[in-house]
Amino acid sequence: MGFPLFSYFLCFLLFFPNFSMQSSRRASVIRLPNGDSYGHPFDPTRVTQISWHPRAFLYRNFLTDAECDHLIQLAKDKLEKSMVADNESGQSIESEVRTSSGMFLNKAQDEVVAGVESRISAWTFLPVENGESMQILHYENGQKYEPHWDYFHDKANQALGGHRIATVLMYLSNVQKGGETVFPESEIKESQPKANEDWSECAKRGYAVKPRKGDALLFFSLHPNATTDVLSLHGSCPVIEGEKWSATKWIHVRNFDKSGSTSDDECKDENVNCPVWAAAGECKKNPVYMVGSGEGVGYCRKSCKVC
Repeated sequence: MGFPLFSYFLCFLLFFPNFSMQSSRRASVIRLPNGDSYGHPFDPTRVTQISWHPRAFLYRNFLTDAECDHLIQLAKDKLEKSMVADNESGQSIESEVRTSSGMFLNKAQDEVVAGVESRISAWTFLPVENGESMQILHYENGQKYEPHWDYFHDKANQALGGHRIATVLMYLSNVQKGGETVFPESEIKESQPKANEDWSECAKRGYAVKPRKGDALLFFSLHPNATTDVLSLHGSCPVIEGEKWSATKWIHVRNFDKSGSTSDDECKDENVNCPVWAAAGECKKNPVYMVGSGEGVGYCRKSCKVC
């Protein structure tokens, strides 16, 4: 006998009690617990799956024009040359691989930033506290970011919240030409028509997404089993005409706000649902999150009886 649909709904309310469904003539949308900046709702009907390998999704009009302009205004007089993480030390270093300028906002810096962060959490089903501070980036003519992975190669960065599991890239401006986000190893790169001159040569080397003000691109750097996805290789093509503004939110597998890892001799659960998950067998099914690995301790060590 199948599990009743109503029971699924009750489970949803149990784990997400603050979400409510609000109907309209066009579609149902999820409105965030305390409203959202500019009253902008999370609307899953505007999300399109563009690739399964890597997993990537495009959300049209994720941000309002007012939100885009506000984020740019917060950043425009605080920009510095963008850095990259050194593969050995994990330190931030300058590199010609990345020639943009940027800056980090504070988490929940104001009502708009907090609203965008909560909307990202609703879309990705990943906790707000797992995200890094939002980075605002500015690309001028010829500036780019060569193809790279968002997951880490060094242990130092992996110790801070674990690998980056997902990236939400929000476009804050239109670009006359160039500036596309390209996935050179996407399995569907050959199926995307690029015969016209609207695409840059860089964009023709993989599956590409054009920057459009307000749109957001979500892609995953890890597979569902938490192993790294080499197909998530991506880059920002050089801007040919105009300028490009974007906002990036990197999200980790664990809480990024925690100052340091839980010590091995501290036995506790980090989530109120740990006993329920442990009873359901998640300690064995999902040991990296529940128990931990060489990269860090898990979130449900007490319920999994490993300490």
